Amino acid sequence: MKVLEQAAEASLHAPSVFNTQPWTWRVVGNTLELYADPTRKLDSTDPDGRLLTISCGAALHHARTALAAAGWSAAVERWPDSSRPDLLARITLGEEVPADPESQRMAAALPRRRTDRRAFGEQEVTEFELTKLRRFVEAEGAYLHVVRPDQVVMLAISAELAGSAELDDPAYRAELQRWTNRPGFSGDGVPPATAVRSELRRVPVRDFTPGGTLGLAPGSAHDQGAAYVIVFGLDDQPANLLRGGEALSALLLLATADGLATAPFSDAVEVEWPRHLLRSMIADIGEPYVVVRLGYASAREPLPAAPRRSAGEAVVVEQTTRRRSP
Repeated sequence: MKVLEQAAEASLHAPSVFNTQPWTWRVVGNTLELYADPTRKLDSTDPDGRLLTISCGAALHHARTALAAAGWSAAVERWPDSSRPDLLARITLGEEVPADPESQRMAAALPRRRTDRRAFGEQEVTEFELTKLRRFVEAEGAYLHVVRPDQVVMLAISAELAGSAELDDPAYRAELQRWTNRPGFSGDGVPPATAVRSELRRVPVRDFTPGGTLGLAPGSAHDQGAAYVIVFGLDDQPANLLRGGEALSALLLLATADGLATAPFSDAVEVEWPRHLLRSMIADIGEPYVVVRLGYASAREPLPAAPRRSAGEAVVVEQTTRRRSP
């Protein structure tokens, strides 16, 4: 299998809002093009497409990581053609280079990374680890704010307000129903097997099965040692949102490689007033993109894998124009 196709397939493990996987890849000669898929946009949850762009950025970073781990240099153009707004990025394959050891660690974490919505245990995330994660986020062109202990209550209020507002919206509930009851062959969405039953938590977790009893048990822990971080950028322009998604991917892969459990959540940025509270937590110096809960899993049972689309659906190889590539 060719290296660009392998990179595109590796990206199918990337996280996305409601596991919509709103992207497609096109292999053209020695280039790999990333396109947004507007048919997978969440019209109620994400009307402006901010989370769609962040999700695509995560897929872009996954592909870049796979190439670096395989020992290939690559040039990335973001929004390379203004006449095609759905073309978000183009990766041009370069020369063979020594494989990057950190990228190899992160690439090995690609299939292992899970969104763990269960409660984390008492072991705390160290300052050293948080500093390391911040460096990786900043290297991708975004920023990381570690939620201070005195801010956790405000974060919890933001998540609670957002969750209540969305569940009161019939359009949101219809969208939630659609993406939590996908046919098995679709390879997307959030099946109840990967959701977690609602329970009192330090910061509420999105209820994917409102009124139901399905889902994983949250466990006996209570997120005592969890750290909460906010990935943010200077504004919500598409270029920075894409970078924010790349930074989110870097954070999640590095954290997984280092033995942490992770759970990104976006409900607090989906509703204006809770998002305003998050802005105040980062001193109004930018736009919050996504919140991530970090910690150490207390449950011993492995998480079920989230559904993933097949490469045949998400990756197109242009045979007629394709030049010989590695």
